Amino acid sequence: MDQPTLRLDEFLPFRLSYTSNLVSETVAQIYIALFDLRIPEWRIIAVVAEHDGISQQAIGARTRMDKVTVSRAAIALTGRGLLERAANPDDKRSHLLVLSAAGRALYADVAPKALEVERSIFAAFGAGELEAFRATLRRIDAVVAGMGAGLPMGLGE
Repeated sequence: MDQPTLRLDEFLPFRLSYTSNLVSETVAQIYIALFDLRIPEWRIIAVVAEHDGISQQAIGARTRMDKVTVSRAAIALTGRGLLERAANPDDKRSHLLVLSAAGRALYADVAPKALEVERSIFAAFGAGELEAFRATLRRIDAVVAGMGAGLPMGLGE
């Protein structure tokens, strides 16, 4: 019996990663050029704008960024005066991040550009295709999250 052949370009986990990296690199060039923001910094600005008063741990969980990346980006944004730290009433060991006035102003400038970039990337797709794509991505998220840290049966044995 023939062993299945792995063709990297057809391997869906690779395709997801490749496409994600390609899109992120394109978006990163725009954010750096226009706003001097790296992708982790932009993601933190966006999450904090959506959830005013959020911990770095919650940002990591929400964005799937590791804690070192979140910490470094938060330090950079705080140093630029875009974020402020507030006491966390639920956990005295951590702080909540909130946008400063300058951070809110930056978000007001960046958010429309982010939506414009999204429209530009996905202009060739119809509304139904995009909704189906979003739904598929959410289903993949749910399946993988349901797997937890464990491997599927038969792997790693």
